[in-house]
Amino acid sequence: MTELERSITSYFGVMEAQKLEVITSFFKPETVKRGDYFLETGKRCDKLSFMKSGLMRIFVELEKKDITQWITTKGYFVTDLSSFVFDEPARWTIQALTDTEIYTLRKSDYAKLSALVPDWIVLERLFIARCFTIMENRIFSHLSMTAEERYAQFFESNKELFNQVPLQYIASMLGMTPETFSRIRKKQLQ
Repeated sequence: MTELERSITSYFGVMEAQKLEVITSFFKPETVKRGDYFLETGKRCDKLSFMKSGLMRIFVELEKKDITQWITTKGYFVTDLSSFVFDEPARWTIQALTDTEIYTLRKSDYAKLSALVPDWIVLERLFIARCFTIMENRIFSHLSMTAEERYAQFFESNKELFNQVPLQYIASMLGMTPETFSRIRKKQLQ
């Protein structure tokens, strides 16, 4: 089973090999060069992609600061889900932090899946529920954990990012100022 097939199964649920083959056949390989945009705020998102390699930053530029929503890594999906599903202007900008290899499913092909995979609507619901659960978990950690606990939890599961991504992006993603992040980091390193 390929990494794409494993990830589709983990998000959409276990399925017959034939269905999995149909779904994965619509994902086409692409490369996004470092610094290039996968999506820009205000544009419509017409793709759902799986990260084969590399890093992408999901963020928004506000008048006084940038807010990083997430750093997407290998093995995860990337899109602006509300723009993709509801065809509204994207709220987020998504930019490659490194040369990135992805498998992309276009919205037009996504729509074709319901005709080709009879229980697509159930699989789609599982995918959206998985995305919602991930966001719920992030919100819960922001509301229930201290800044130090959020830092420790994120560091424990994403150590490699601390050497690959500007630390102000991680600070923003964790809901901290760079100064607070730096203070916590210094304390953790002692």
